[in-house]
Amino acid sequence: MATVRVQEAPFDMGAEVDAFAKGRTDMGALVTFTGVVRDLADSDLSVMEIEHYPGMTERAIGKIVDEAVTRWSLGDALVIHRYGRMGPGDRIMMVATAAPHRVDAFAAAEFLMDYLKSRAPFWKKEITSDGADWVAATDEDEAALGRW
Repeated sequence: MATVRVQEAPFDMGAEVDAFAKGRTDMGALVTFTGVVRDLADSDLSVMEIEHYPGMTERAIGKIVDEAVTRWSLGDALVIHRYGRMGPGDRIMMVATAAPHRVDAFAAAEFLMDYLKSRAPFWKKEITSDGADWVAATDEDEAALGRW
């Protein structure tokens, strides 16, 4: 049912959504979100590097996806998260949820996105013309988890 993929290769958002939605006549709502590497307002991001521990990362994300599936009675869920080197505009992650009703599909997708932003075991480094800095979760990211 639920799928978690951690991969270096880019993904085709349209193809992923089509495959996720195919044959879903039992679900009334399909929600998708795609995160994109954005350039920074105060400096020029040239590369974002994302590291992870293979196996550990997939298990950690899988547990939170299983929680979302149970908590919101999802018919299906998909999480794709990339690692490696990416530039501004590159797709970094995707969440898709399927549920009988939109409220559950949206809530579960937001829950998964909040988790991925602040708790998933990834280490992100932003490389700009000023150098390289590791990225930490912001206070806003942490506060977002409080609602769940």
